[in-house]
Amino acid sequence: KGYVPVRDTQDGYSFLYPFGWQEVQVEGQDVVYKDVIEPLESVSVSLVPTEKAEVGEFGDAKEVAFTLADKVLTAPNQEIALINVGERTTNGRKYYDFEFTAKSRGFTRHALASVTVGNGKFYTLLTGANERRWGRMKDQIKTVVNSFVVDDR
Repeated sequence: KGYVPVRDTQDGYSFLYPFGWQEVQVEGQDVVYKDVIEPLESVSVSLVPTEKAEVGEFGDAKEVAFTLADKVLTAPNQEIALINVGERTTNGRKYYDFEFTAKSRGFTRHALASVTVGNGKFYTLLTGANERRWGRMKDQIKTVVNSFVVDDR
């Protein structure tokens, strides 16, 4: 309750996002939903082709999380701090889930990400909120990242 399901049958993924967020177009992202009032509250999914069969072929969870947080998921001038890194297996597929903050001048974004490999693609779901609203939003944000599943097509 309070979430909207997304199922992309073409790319083979699904997740939930909080009711009230709206879809926006962002270049380089497969899909993005965000809160119109609090733009740092958003979820996006990106896909990159890969020949690797599973996420572990990129390295362990901590090195993959740090590299993505530092080089891909944030702007170059942001200060990154990894908070938590974990692994989960859903329907036989391995996921790396991680939590980090990205500090910019004027604000800090608290983010959660989930990455996996399937269907010849490296999938990244990224969601988060402004640090000042993290206490209020963390349960919703965690529901989003925990709902992310990639199916074989």
